[in-house]
Amino acid sequence: MPGMADERFSRSVIYLCAHSAEGAMGIIVNKPAADLNMPDLLVQLDIIAQDDAIRLPAYVGHMPVLMGGPVEASRGFVLHSPDFHIDQSTLLIDNGICLTATIEILRAIAVGKGPASAVLALGYAGWQAGQLESEIQANGWLHCPADPDLIFNSALETKYDRALRGIGIEPAMLSATAGHA
Repeated sequence: MPGMADERFSRSVIYLCAHSAEGAMGIIVNKPAADLNMPDLLVQLDIIAQDDAIRLPAYVGHMPVLMGGPVEASRGFVLHSPDFHIDQSTLLIDNGICLTATIEILRAIAVGKGPASAVLALGYAGWQAGQLESEIQANGWLHCPADPDLIFNSALETKYDRALRGIGIEPAMLSATAGHA
C-alpha cells in the first residue's frame, strides 16, 4: 500500500511462497538487485568463466536478478516454471510456479537446460506467526491471485501497477490513509 513505512517494501510485489500458522515467506519479484546481472553472477559463483559469459544462451543475459527481500540476502532462490525439476530440491508451490534454491539450477540455466521461465532472487521476505495477517489488517498490504506473468515478465517497473490493475484498482486512486467501516 502507499503508506508502507518500510522503504525496503515500498511498491513491492511479493510472491507468497509459504504461509502457515508458523509464519510466511515470500519473494519480491519487482525489485532488481543493484548492479548485478545474471552473467556476472554466474561468473562470481564460478559456474562459468568470464570468457564464457558471451556464449550464454541469449535469455540468460536478460534473466532478472532480483532483490528478493532482506532476509538471507546472500542466498539465492529461483522461482521458475514447472518444466524443470531437481529431486528433493524443487518445490511446487502453486499455479505452475516452482522454487529451487540450489546452485544446480543455475548450472542448468547457464547451459540452456534450465526452466523455460525463471527469475533469481537474492534473499526473501519473512514474517513471524501472525505478523503478515496483522499487517494486512492494518492496511499495509493488498493481495491478489498469483500470476505467472507478474512473476516472470522482465518489465519490473510495471509489475506493481499491473498487480493493482489486476484486482481492479487504479494505482492513482490509492490512499495512504486507511479506514474501517
